[in-house]
Amino acid sequence: MNQKVIGKLTKHVIYLKKQFLEKSLYSVTSLSPADSLPNMAASLVRFVRGGIHKTLNLSRNAALIQTRSETTTTETKPTVRPKDAVAHNQLSAFGEYVAEILPKYVQQVQVSCYDELEIMIHPDGIIPVLTFLRDHTNAQFRNMSDLTAVDIPTRPNRFEIVYNMLSLRFNSRIRVKTYTDELTPVDSSVSVHKAANWYEREVWDMYGVFFANHPDLRRILTDYGFEGHPFRKDFPLSGYVEVRYDDEVKRVVAEPVELAQEFRKFDLNSPWETFPAYREPKDAPKLEAGDKPPAK
Repeated sequence: MNQKVIGKLTKHVIYLKKQFLEKSLYSVTSLSPADSLPNMAASLVRFVRGGIHKTLNLSRNAALIQTRSETTTTETKPTVRPKDAVAHNQLSAFGEYVAEILPKYVQQVQVSCYDELEIMIHPDGIIPVLTFLRDHTNAQFRNMSDLTAVDIPTRPNRFEIVYNMLSLRFNSRIRVKTYTDELTPVDSSVSVHKAANWYEREVWDMYGVFFANHPDLRRILTDYGFEGHPFRKDFPLSGYVEVRYDDEVKRVVAEPVELAQEFRKFDLNSPWETFPAYREPKDAPKLEAGDKPPAK
């Protein structure tokens, strides 16, 4: 309860005491000695009952006001995980330990978001590193929670393969990353973790990354005869073929994509339009309507 409510209650109690004393003195002086005592007792009972009722109502109203003020003034704040220096140091030490044990394969170690250990390895070290993390006594990362990829076309090795590992024994997670290009295959990790079977099939289907020695590397999400890999950045949004149900032949048919109009102009509002200074230099020459560049 805040200070305003406490102050109101204190003032009300002082007021009740003052009223009680005034009414008591008035009752004693106005009544005769024979009937002053019982009448004064009755008036005292009525006064106390009324004071208690008023006090309860005031307390109830003050509590409601306090509750409403708390609910209306409380701001929704984002949940931010506090930085744990002990956990950060432990993860950093373990990452350095892995780099010392496997210097041939580990290329970079970092702790991101305070408590997420990331290890960048050479593609040749997929099997040795995952086996080490699975079997080492102080690691025991025996669960592969996810395996995915990221397409970054500006890099020479455009695909980044990400292995998310979980240790139930130590309640810890680790992220192992490697890289490859469009033509170079990487070793399959099914021999180390059986869960990688379908994960690698999904990466092959969506990105086109080939996993060598996979027991059954085929598409898992797209249809038979699908062309291309949808999660690549150079894959067209419209796709290559249109799959639809033809009511005349009573079956699903695949046809080349046909646009409804030959030319389409997409004039969409971009958030970058509000920052023209970052889009073109200030001193860039501008051609007015009707002006032509000088002939060479």
